[in-house]
Amino acid sequence: MNITQINKLKNMLNKTVGSYFNKISHEQLILFISLAIVTFFLLLFVVGPLWEMLRSSVLNSDDDFVGLANFTEYFSSNAVWYSLKNTFTLGIVVMLVVGSLAFFYAYALTRSCMPAKGVFRVLGMAPILAPSLLPAISLIYLFGKQGVATEILLGNSIYGFIGITLGLIFWTFPHALMILSTSLRTSDARLYESAKALKISSFKTFFVITLPAAKYGLISTLIVIFTLVVCDFGVAKVIGGSYNVLATDIFKQVVGQQNFSMAAVTSLLLLLPALFAFIVDRWVQKKQQNLFDSRSVPYHPAPQPLRDGLCFVYCLLISTVILVVLGMAIYGSLVTFWPWNKALSFNNYNFAEISTYGWSPFWNSIQLASWTALLGTVLIFIGAYSIEKGRSFIRLRRFLQMLSVLPMAVPGMVLGLGYIFFFNDVNNPLNVLYGSMLLLVLNTIVHYYTVAHMTAVAALKQLPVELEASAASIKLPQYKLFWKVTLPVCLPAVFDIAAYLFINALTTTSAVVFLYSTDTIPASVSVLNMDDAGQTGSAAAMAVMIMLAAMLAKLMHLLLDKLFDNSTQAWRKR
Repeated sequence: MNITQINKLKNMLNKTVGSYFNKISHEQLILFISLAIVTFFLLLFVVGPLWEMLRSSVLNSDDDFVGLANFTEYFSSNAVWYSLKNTFTLGIVVMLVVGSLAFFYAYALTRSCMPAKGVFRVLGMAPILAPSLLPAISLIYLFGKQGVATEILLGNSIYGFIGITLGLIFWTFPHALMILSTSLRTSDARLYESAKALKISSFKTFFVITLPAAKYGLISTLIVIFTLVVCDFGVAKVIGGSYNVLATDIFKQVVGQQNFSMAAVTSLLLLLPALFAFIVDRWVQKKQQNLFDSRSVPYHPAPQPLRDGLCFVYCLLISTVILVVLGMAIYGSLVTFWPWNKALSFNNYNFAEISTYGWSPFWNSIQLASWTALLGTVLIFIGAYSIEKGRSFIRLRRFLQMLSVLPMAVPGMVLGLGYIFFFNDVNNPLNVLYGSMLLLVLNTIVHYYTVAHMTAVAALKQLPVELEASAASIKLPQYKLFWKVTLPVCLPAVFDIAAYLFINALTTTSAVVFLYSTDTIPASVSVLNMDDAGQTGSAAAMAVMIMLAAMLAKLMHLLLDKLFDNSTQAWRKR
């Protein structure tokens, strides 16, 4: 091809591209850039690591293709079947226990007239502010070999199945309570009026009306709890003893044995129940639509002394247990040297003398949580707005919606291991990110992306459709509508997303346990390391600091909500 032909081809290409971009308005260009950034982010930080992990599962230590040899070797071990049995046993037991406890707690909060509902609601949600390691440490202080109430176990050891079960029940309880409270709060009063007119007893009404109406929420709760239990790493690592589960197997293969191929195989195995649970949960959510329409009448419970009294006693018992577990962790962190010197002091909080890292893990976690909340909220809300309210590029928006729900099906440890394979590769230009604070931030955003995205979409769906139509009719650019109307109206959801990301970034362990460096070690991993070193008091102290920081963040969230409520939400109070 000569110079003349090349110039003709160049001019023709410039005209074609130029004419295409001339047809695209500034509004469409902004929308396309927003969608492209979010798509690029999810492809690079979700799909890329998962694909690299899948590829590593069929390679040996020399990066030679071995097909299914790793899987054959993995399943030939009896220890694998032992871990599988333990994992599913834990999942089923905790799922059933937490589902039952949280259902009746949520029922008391939404379907009774008992006193102190606000207090019980706060106490029921309190465990979500603590890392999963905290209940495990607290249980050691309560029922360990030198615990204050070891005799209650009647000679059984807290290290193993009992300890992991109790720790996971405590940690997963608020997650179940959130879903069930929402499910039970939305009920049609006309059904209860009909039951009353037909003189159906309260006991029968519960099984005929209340339980069927909440069945999809209950099923969704059981699925979420099972997934959390199967994928959790912290509780089993601290208090599991010799009771192996899949999550701890991955940690041992990576940290202890440096066997990354087998870790990849285990991760894929751990991914399957989470993926199955995710698919079932999506099906349940679709079935749950149209349970409450515009003609429905919200249900408000009438006082019933017997029911309200029983609900109060039940919530009091559950709340007392929560306070005991949290209080025991705080008490243990203040004991000078358990169990020999029980004088109270702040010696365990003197991290500069106890650990080579000092206070830096705590400040690293504050930095991690702050950047995760800031960058994650901006990225997720703009992405959700572009998908939900965009006026063009429908195929790209549908593809991005599918990508946005993918992170929910990926356990934290699986995601973290995928990041090792993807970003620790010297041939990857992004290798410079490995071990940096930025990679921890991006990993945490991805880990909690889906829930935050669904929160943003739910808020955007509440906006009247006429708003978009009116803006389009007067040719108001969409970015101006977003800045002047959508963002102020959805500000409570934005604050919810920021608080959710901040608190979870503080408490997360499984997703970042493989990715930190000596300069970026977060507080949750520091708790794990101190507990491994036998510094239980200092581990409890750092866990308490994480919980206090999360409580302060939640308080700031409530204050911001209150501060901006009158200026942005007055339209809801007409």
